[in-house]
Amino acid sequence: MCGIAGLIHRGKRADIGREMTSMLQALKHRGPDSTGFALYGAPDGEKHIMRFKVAEQEEVAKGFDIHHQIRARKKAVDERMAELGAIIHQEEEATEYAYRYVFSHAGDLRHLADYLEDLDDVEILSLGKALELVKDLGDATRVSKQYDLGGFNGSHAIGHTRMATESDVDIRSAHPYWAYPFNDVAVVHNGQLTNYWGSRRALERRGHRFISNCDSELIAVYLADAIDRGEDLEESMRRSIDELDGVFTYLVATSDKLGMAKDVMAAKPMVLYESDEFIAMASEEVAIRSIFPHEIDTFDPYEGEVRVWQS
Repeated sequence: MCGIAGLIHRGKRADIGREMTSMLQALKHRGPDSTGFALYGAPDGEKHIMRFKVAEQEEVAKGFDIHHQIRARKKAVDERMAELGAIIHQEEEATEYAYRYVFSHAGDLRHLADYLEDLDDVEILSLGKALELVKDLGDATRVSKQYDLGGFNGSHAIGHTRMATESDVDIRSAHPYWAYPFNDVAVVHNGQLTNYWGSRRALERRGHRFISNCDSELIAVYLADAIDRGEDLEESMRRSIDELDGVFTYLVATSDKLGMAKDVMAAKPMVLYESDEFIAMASEEVAIRSIFPHEIDTFDPYEGEVRVWQS
């Protein structure tokens, strides 16, 4: 079933960590297995932010002799970044197995990402100047507290609550998905694509790499590829309505925009609230009302509808 949510502030920043936590917690009944956040803060010059993990939560929870391996994997990441000339300015251990690095790098980011991903059990969750992607097992309150997301100041965010139906309950299968290896592009999605493998192979022939078998990742890479080739975000989203088969509603975020698209059958729910300063959307109205203390008017987007908002 799953639940998706998004919000964007126009012309200002706010506590999007708290707001997205409230929205996703209200959608817990749609997906209790894992929760994911894609949060967009203020870029810091030319510095990059990387979120990555070196183990799964259950490996640590089961008491395996994993701690030595975690240290070795992290050391390998540090060594490869230094080898390529990346300078780490800030290092944070978000959990025993997940890290946040702020770094500078004058070289090819794709080469850096590929080099790190080739390490066993290392998975980059996000890489960019504004995007920070966090996902883990449990509901929104648990994940937000675990990664200290309350008080995250930013302009916009998207999130996902997952009910596992076709893949494992682990971090790799959780959403959102970063569009590897593009800066700051992330997607959450409710539905199923029926032309996933054909579309994926076409993108792989163009040189793209996938880190999961999830169709949400396909949407992210599809859109980022179009933007990289010079298409406008809204233009690429409108084209996706015709080229991605299936039933779907998805949200996409870039460094300064938030977009929403529904397929022509509009079978997957989406509710919208829009004012001059703030836009919120979710699979159910209860999520939007979780961050508003007063009565508001909401509406449902039409079939085949695409909308894009600027922060």
